[in-house]
Amino acid sequence: MSPVSERAAQVRFRRALSLMAMTLVAPGSAQLIAGNRRVGLIAFCSAAGLLALSLMGGLLALVHRPFAYWVATSPSALFWIYLVLTAAAVGWAALFVDAWRIGEPLSYSMTHRRMAVGVNGLLCFSVAGTLLVGAHLVGVQRDFMNATFGDGEASGAHHGRYNVLIMGGDAGAGRWGLRPDSMTVASVDAETGKTVLIGLPRNMSHFPFREGSVMDEQFPDGFDCDGCMLNGVSTWAEDNTELFGKAENPGVDATIMAIEGITDLEINYWAMVNLEGFKDLVDAVGGVTLNVRQEIPIGLPGDKVTGTIEPGTRKLDGFETLWYARARDGSDDYSRMARQKCVMNAMLEQISPQSALRNFQKIAEASSDMVSTNLPSSEVDRFLDLAMRAKGQKLATLSLVPPMIATADPDIDLVHAKVAEAIAKAEGRAPETPDDGATKPRKKQSTSVTGGSVGSLKEGYAANDSEDLGAAC
Repeated sequence: MSPVSERAAQVRFRRALSLMAMTLVAPGSAQLIAGNRRVGLIAFCSAAGLLALSLMGGLLALVHRPFAYWVATSPSALFWIYLVLTAAAVGWAALFVDAWRIGEPLSYSMTHRRMAVGVNGLLCFSVAGTLLVGAHLVGVQRDFMNATFGDGEASGAHHGRYNVLIMGGDAGAGRWGLRPDSMTVASVDAETGKTVLIGLPRNMSHFPFREGSVMDEQFPDGFDCDGCMLNGVSTWAEDNTELFGKAENPGVDATIMAIEGITDLEINYWAMVNLEGFKDLVDAVGGVTLNVRQEIPIGLPGDKVTGTIEPGTRKLDGFETLWYARARDGSDDYSRMARQKCVMNAMLEQISPQSALRNFQKIAEASSDMVSTNLPSSEVDRFLDLAMRAKGQKLATLSLVPPMIATADPDIDLVHAKVAEAIAKAEGRAPETPDDGATKPRKKQSTSVTGGSVGSLKEGYAANDSEDLGAAC
């Protein structure tokens, strides 16, 4: 090749690299200058429009947080984002290939041809790969939303609060089914997100059901059958499904009737958490830091203890956190309830948006295996916003357990008064119907520790009755 021809080939090579760089910075610009102008104009305008739309959406998400939650939780919005990212990946890759073609690769030296192919391939696969990974993550989120949340009707706030029943299903090894062994009502202020956790013991009996409900008709004097306790309501209903018509979850429906009768709160939504799947969620976010006040045995009562969780402020993995929350060996149900509330508080405080984004796919996969709920997907953004508002606020807690409440024969009037008082205090107002038993000042926090929780069965556990759960834990 003559010097003139070699210089011309080098010029064409540099021009080819320039066209690829232009395609990277401004898709369609290479075609506008040296290729099919119509294709270039469509590509350039489309890219500019998507960029402007993305910038506007990002700015709106920064100044109006609920918009970001809606985009992240709306299956329809996620579907269109998925399509756009996939189309952008294919289209941008095609523009890179066309830019390489426009550069006349056969007109320069073999070395330059190989370099052009390498640069073009690197740019093409890097850009398209990044967009396709983004599309995959959006698809994972959409699948999670569709698999976890329903499309039912939204339920409005009751007296300015959303009441969500959270049930823990202890379906581990040796357990026959996913039953609600742990029940907590999260009463959330619809404006501030201020939350009160109301814990109900699984061994409560002789309690009333919501007036006029199916279960109230069957048990007008309360759940007084032989051996019947709160965690047995679901089983009883599943054995008598003909009483519930076409209900999809008669066990959950009956449990809600019981919770509403006990607390005098109207439940908006429910969520069942598989405690075995819960450990995967903890692992997905990198563990959770808890104050282990006493050695916690790993093993259920009657089973062989296979290990211990040592005392101290420690970061626990999913397996350890699960046993911290469920262990009863050398303890009791009420200490376990206190520890479970400490786990809830730690998860709320420690899972940041940054860690959620870093572990997005793991969290989505763990959550889809962990939770079943009747919360419609249209309401998820609202509850995300409330959760973020609650973050950093003091989390109040009330557990309907001894010594305040006799679980074998609960004073329902006292229970109603206590629930009303806890909610009133969270809202910064006095109870509407004060009761002598409900307005006594709280005792000074105990210094004793039982089963890993501050307090004892006789004097009560601090985390079960506190206006600041974080301090009690």
